[in-house]
Amino acid sequence: MANTARNSATPAPPEIAGGAQNGANRSALVIVTILFFMWGLITSLNDVLIPHLKAIYTLSYVQAMLVQFCFFGAYSIVSMPAGALIRRIGYQKGAVAGLLIAAAGCGLFYPASFSGYGLFLFAFFILASGITILQVAANPYVTVLGAARTASSRLTLTQAFNSLGTTIGPSIGGLLILSSAVAAGAAATVRGPYLALAGALALLAVLFFAARLPQVADREDVAMAGEGHGSAWAHRHLVLGAIGIFLYVGAEVSIGSFLINFLGERHIAGLPHADAAHYVSVYWGGAMVGRFLGFAVMRVVSPGKALAFNSLMAIALVLTAAFGSGRVAMWAILAVGLCNSIMFPTIFSMALNGLGKYTGQGSGILCMSIVGGALVPFAQGALADSMGVQASFVLPVACYAYILYFGAKYSAMYAATGRVDTSG
Repeated sequence: MANTARNSATPAPPEIAGGAQNGANRSALVIVTILFFMWGLITSLNDVLIPHLKAIYTLSYVQAMLVQFCFFGAYSIVSMPAGALIRRIGYQKGAVAGLLIAAAGCGLFYPASFSGYGLFLFAFFILASGITILQVAANPYVTVLGAARTASSRLTLTQAFNSLGTTIGPSIGGLLILSSAVAAGAAATVRGPYLALAGALALLAVLFFAARLPQVADREDVAMAGEGHGSAWAHRHLVLGAIGIFLYVGAEVSIGSFLINFLGERHIAGLPHADAAHYVSVYWGGAMVGRFLGFAVMRVVSPGKALAFNSLMAIALVLTAAFGSGRVAMWAILAVGLCNSIMFPTIFSMALNGLGKYTGQGSGILCMSIVGGALVPFAQGALADSMGVQASFVLPVACYAYILYFGAKYSAMYAATGRVDTSG
């Protein structure tokens, strides 16, 4: 792998050395998709653990949201070092390192169950650090495993399998962690599930180390639009896209984090935590279905227009949940998952388009923007403590309003070249 110097520690999107055939690209895409599935499953378990830990340690909503603060805060701290690591050891070994670090984080849940909330938070940070390394490697890698004009569609497909993991995760967590049969064990209920995850991640690391992925090289010398700029920050659509990633991840994570408590409200559904956990799977399952549909639809529909439409629908649904009651409010908030489906991969690919040799720096900026998943839920937690869980959903509405603006502004992003229109 080329080790040429660049302005960012984050690697540029890889390029298949020597022009690998479509078969090699498909095989690599299948292997990388497994990573998307695993980190989706692990991330969605946070939605189950937040109400569980809140009850065990009698936490306020702000204190409970420290789980997401530590988990997604790792993205802002680890993204750039992760890029430097991947640039040094390569994409495949970088993924292996990420899997092993994530496995170590899962393993820390065992001593945390004896210790207390502080060690749990540290375990979340270590786990997320490993996932951050996987994100920094996998997202730009997927974008070059085919034609540039279908990059958004391809990333949407891999994100669909990420959503499969997030769909399965809450149901598994509800069964193993929140069920009344084992809940009496309090913090001890996390030991078995997270030790099993640690073993699975370690096994995946071994398999990935042995797998034969296409060799890749940093795409430093590809002449593309934007090379005349001195930095990725000079591209306005990247900056706006980074804000979009920040707010989208924040809104999606925040809604998922409060779902169990929201569905437990007497005037909404009055569900016990174990039962509400299954509906969290419906929320994430909507994103999975939408991403599979989006993979096909966005091959013919402008990504910007699809993003704007989904954002508008999300705003309407969250407002219904925030000011409604009963089953209407319940199913409105769950349906937001379907609207979320295409947002991350679409914003990500739109923001990176046309950056040329600064694509790697742009990828690092976007991955760091995932820290929105730490800060927005924390802010909503403060609102929930002061004005109630239901009213606090006005914050995600504001996040989706910005994404609507971004999608509408760049609705004409793909021309025949598949590049974003960065004028204006």
